[in-house]
Amino acid sequence: MEETSKSIFWNYQSRYESTSAIEAGNGKWHGSISGIICAPIDKVWTIVSQTKRLSQWMPMVERCTTLTGIEDEPGYVRLVSGFMFPQQDGERSWIKERLVSKDSSSYSFVYRMEASNVGLDGSINSLKLIDYGDESTLIQWSFEINPLEDVSENSLVDYLGFLYKSCINKIEGVVEAASRNDSPSQ
Repeated sequence: MEETSKSIFWNYQSRYESTSAIEAGNGKWHGSISGIICAPIDKVWTIVSQTKRLSQWMPMVERCTTLTGIEDEPGYVRLVSGFMFPQQDGERSWIKERLVSKDSSSYSFVYRMEASNVGLDGSINSLKLIDYGDESTLIQWSFEINPLEDVSENSLVDYLGFLYKSCINKIEGVVEAASRNDSPSQ
């Protein structure tokens, strides 16, 4: 990505390499998070590509329900609920998402938020996995959000970055647990 005066970049160093970016341009708010985890790409894809496993690796999600369509096909709609965005009335957050595209050969998918009680209607979220060698996987998450009233772009993008970092951190543990459960007893 080309660095411009309209872009702000920052790095977060931990066990994983993470980078977030905020960009101005088409009137939308943009951000991205990347993290490297110690797990082979096929095992990571098995976890992140299945709706039924979403609550395992998204710590803020309690439930993910199919509303219509076939999970791997564009047009598939799911309802995600939990505590992604705290509500003043104590209600759980909910987001209705439509699958825009999914490509198992390139380990990627894109969802569009159709409706929600969190104000992110029309937002686009993309996830892509890249084989990083040595049984490691680079997880790239990007998002495009329509600007919100009474919310700072930086604070919303920071918060989404925090949410997605927590997901990346959780994925490695879920893959390890699944591998232990799949291996024969000794």
